Amino acid sequence: MIEAVEAVRERACRATAALERAKIPYAVAGGNAVAAWVARVDRAAVRNTQDVDILIRRSDLEAVKEALTAVGFHYRNIEGIDCLIDGPDGRPRDAVHLLFAGEKVRPTHPTPAADVSDAVPADDYSVLALESLVRMKLNSFCDKDRTHLRDLIEVGLVDQSWLPRLIPKHAARLQQLIDDPDG
Repeated sequence: MIEAVEAVRERACRATAALERAKIPYAVAGGNAVAAWVARVDRAAVRNTQDVDILIRRSDLEAVKEALTAVGFHYRNIEGIDCLIDGPDGRPRDAVHLLFAGEKVRPTHPTPAADVSDAVPADDYSVLALESLVRMKLNSFCDKDRTHLRDLIEVGLVDQSWLPRLIPKHAARLQQLIDDPDG
């Protein structure tokens, strides 16, 4: 199990280091960003994740592909998702998934993703600022995202005071998790 956790961390660090060397703005999003925020409060509450989500600007896509290919990743578009698979025999789970700043991740999402300018430094790489990350998690609101939001609520990073800052759909989703964390 430790080997699997370390493989994800190594993948994230290798990818972000390549982006930094190429001076390409980015922000780690998804479960790795949630873990970085949770770790600031309670390292024991950090949940592992299997993939790496990185927010980039679409205009940087070719430069991102070039930078990550140079460190062993292989570009694929799988069912409309831009991925950089780790190694020639890698699987989509062993990938860096690209999200595009200012664009909806899915057409059904209420708002677009944040911009990479919302990145803040974390221990190993830049992550999405907490408010932008929470908005993206509330956009998707699938089971994994609800779990990540519960983690942020549990360590006190997100609470009732957030509700007025959110659009009504996001506020209702957050209120649902606050009212019924197990639901």
